[in-house]
Amino acid sequence: MMLVDGRWTGPILDQHLHLDRSNRFLDAIAEFTRVGGTGIMLVHKPAFSAAALPTDLDGYRAAYTNTLSMADEVRAEFGIDVGVVLGPHPVVWAHQIEPLGLERSSELHLEAVGLALEHIEAGEAVCLGEVGRPHYPVDEQTWAAANELLVEVMSLAAGAGTTIQLHVEDNGETTCRELAELCDKAGLPRNRAIRHYAPADVSPGFTHGLAATVSVGRQSVERLVGTARSAAAPWGMETDFLDDPRRPGAVLGPKTVPKRTQQLCAALLSADWSEDEVSDLMTGIHSEWPADLYATR
Repeated sequence: MMLVDGRWTGPILDQHLHLDRSNRFLDAIAEFTRVGGTGIMLVHKPAFSAAALPTDLDGYRAAYTNTLSMADEVRAEFGIDVGVVLGPHPVVWAHQIEPLGLERSSELHLEAVGLALEHIEAGEAVCLGEVGRPHYPVDEQTWAAANELLVEVMSLAAGAGTTIQLHVEDNGETTCRELAELCDKAGLPRNRAIRHYAPADVSPGFTHGLAATVSVGRQSVERLVGTARSAAAPWGMETDFLDDPRRPGAVLGPKTVPKRTQQLCAALLSADWSEDEVSDLMTGIHSEWPADLYATR
């Protein structure tokens, strides 16, 4: 794994990407691989519409099976590394409260976590997620329930020895601090909780020991250059590509992580990082840290 003329020639991993059979699906991965992508973390894509909400565990079982099947198809078509992230989305839980009631929606959420953990134990998935709490304002009762539920989910992950990818609100450092406290309460090591769609600040004072997958949109490279040297917890890159035909321009496209990887290498070299330092960082981001994060302990 090395730099050649300032370009990274090693693995390039997008740590949070969704696929949808009704939209680009394999074409999105073709685009990713054409520009140097070598691996993805395929994250279960939930259905949020009222008509498609899971109302029992069979609904989750079918949805998880579809995600696992898509992962197999990507591997067969492109020969790239595909790690699967399975779990019940917190916004689905919030939407389920109205038809099912708070108690049953929370029970179903934990049942869906248990099913995801079964797939992880079987080696079919490697991470629990995305789990967490709603990213938008909710009433006090729902917020309190979401945090209680998240502690239970974290406790289950800790017992299973797996990592979690967290879907949370963006309230900067405060969000990380609160999540770190919840990890401690649940007995989950902070660096086994990955803040998905994280801001491009990987300094310890911001992350509070949480792992992070940084959303590598505009200006993320400049912010990473300013904080990467001080990082103490694992971090990586993600697009959160939605593959949603209703929102074709939402979040970031499949080419973004390979593109930002090369831009970050160039920026670090310009900031007087040595080639060995940049190579070590890229190896961490795209190989060594993911290998550790997505290994069950």
